[in-house]
Amino acid sequence: MTGVYIIAEAGVNHNGSVDTAVELIDVATAAGADAVKFQTFRSESVISRAARKAQYQITNTGNDESQLEMVRALELSVAQHRVLIDHARSKGIAFLSSPFDLESLHVLTEEFRLPRLKIASGEITNIPLLVAAGRAGCPLILSTGMSTLAEVERALQIIAFGFVAPRDARPTVAGLEAAYFDTKAQSLLRERLTLLHCTTEYPAPVQEVNLRAMNTMRAAFGLPVGFSDHTPGIHIAIASAALGAEVIEKHFTLDRNLPGPDHVASLEPGELAAMVRGIRDVEQALGSGRKLPAPSEMKNIPIARKSLIAARAIKKGEAFSEINLTTKRPGTGVSALRFYDYVGRNAPRDYSADDLIDEL
Repeated sequence: MTGVYIIAEAGVNHNGSVDTAVELIDVATAAGADAVKFQTFRSESVISRAARKAQYQITNTGNDESQLEMVRALELSVAQHRVLIDHARSKGIAFLSSPFDLESLHVLTEEFRLPRLKIASGEITNIPLLVAAGRAGCPLILSTGMSTLAEVERALQIIAFGFVAPRDARPTVAGLEAAYFDTKAQSLLRERLTLLHCTTEYPAPVQEVNLRAMNTMRAAFGLPVGFSDHTPGIHIAIASAALGAEVIEKHFTLDRNLPGPDHVASLEPGELAAMVRGIRDVEQALGSGRKLPAPSEMKNIPIARKSLIAARAIKKGEAFSEINLTTKRPGTGVSALRFYDYVGRNAPRDYSADDLIDEL
């Protein structure tokens, strides 16, 4: 990846409609995102009948149905995935998805051969899924919402185990730690894994975002980091780019007023495009870090800087002083830096007030 990799998270905002999903792909493409991301799952493999809805889901969709019933209506079939992947390819935008169960992971990596997977925050303790993701061999983006630094490290150990352990090996605690410190596994982690900081609430309170945690994870693990943003608006995502996020993910929808769990906390099409523009501007504005005049500034140096100027009439042979010398624009004469070099030296000719002083 070069530059900030921007993921437009369609998620389940298609409401189970492949036509809506196709339209979301078109919106993400028009906004200039690098990738559009969906969610791949088999409802019964992910959610038990006893699972309650999250509070934000109750707020956004009511409490008349179970979480399983709600999510079942948002599931996309393998055939629908194929339609979306083909459409994304035709639009020139990368297709990503988050698998939530082993069958879905295998569909994405073996049937569709996606070049990259996104692992959602809720899966950070899902050992079977993380091992399988590591064994898939493709680059991974791991979201870390709801996690401590120790939990993130444990997830990295599990993925590292998937990278290097024999396929029939079981991930014991000792085996995970040994895999994590394996030289090859460390190299593969740096090559294949990006960590996303995230606050898993919809919408996330700005005061709980803690963007500096990106720096903490970068320093702790030596891996690329980014930000999965659930805050309202676009400004926090843009700020994360200024802090060095290499991947930025943001939910979007066709209309925030649509029914469904995630629409309220999502950007509408114009906002998504504005976010992408803002991130690209920040990306360019960060620059090289070298402190030098910008090319556009060069023409303004002689206009904005100052030269040595006669503060009043000065006779030839008269000593320059702090009284008869001053500094004024333009900066085309002797630099104002040399003011005290000239104090005490004799004027080589007569000067009128406001004359540029000659080079001595």
